[in-house]
Amino acid sequence: MGRVPNVMTAQSRSPSGYATWRLIAEELRREIVGGARAPGAKLPPEGELAERFGVHRNTVRQAVAALAAEHLVVSRRGSGTYVAEHTVLVHRIGARTRLTDSLGSRGSASRRLLASAVEQEPPAEVAERLALGGGAGLRLETASSVDGLSISRGTHWFAADRVPGLAERFDATGSITAALRAVGIDDYVRAATTVSARHATAAEAADLGLTAGSVVLVTRSLDTLTDGTPLQLGITRFVAARVELDVGHADLELDGPA
Repeated sequence: MGRVPNVMTAQSRSPSGYATWRLIAEELRREIVGGARAPGAKLPPEGELAERFGVHRNTVRQAVAALAAEHLVVSRRGSGTYVAEHTVLVHRIGARTRLTDSLGSRGSASRRLLASAVEQEPPAEVAERLALGGGAGLRLETASSVDGLSISRGTHWFAADRVPGLAERFDATGSITAALRAVGIDDYVRAATTVSARHATAAEAADLGLTAGSVVLVTRSLDTLTDGTPLQLGITRFVAARVELDVGHADLELDGPA
């Protein structure tokens, strides 16, 4: 494969002190996930990458180490660094979106409960979107993985009085859908979704096993009962290097910061 041209300009290196190695890792990550560097392809030597980006070799070394921590590249002693075999999960978000449907027969997905709380004064956006009318909100914090590799971190809000015992049911089943069925809600649909991208926070990086500077795709979603009653407001952070989102339903309007 020919040399990938340098698209990092002096202007893209943050004058505020944002670590240059993160920008380099981000650019190489895009090339790998986007297919410009195929699995098995050898990365250029550190010296060549340092020249391309106009940095010291130690800076390149930090960037490559970050990619190795994300299982995107692998170093072979005496040979060099190669793009690892990796599969990006295409998660299709539709009216009835379920991770297991996107996964199909490829591997196994699991989700675990990190924390839960009933909040008497939930954030204003939650109260408005779920039409709580002064009622309490139930918050679930979850983490999802495929074949043991972390892919997402979720925050799920419900009207506490509509889903009694949901946290315990989810903890036992590892499935929002199964937990809702257990409390009497057999069906629900996705009403709205927005998607944005940003760098993971320190807490998100720790939960997802990522290095500093890794990118996450953030979905903000609203699920309703089939009669239109608001059911769930969710904020999910997906590992960008491991998940591609395919949003297929019609209504994509949901305001608010990620």
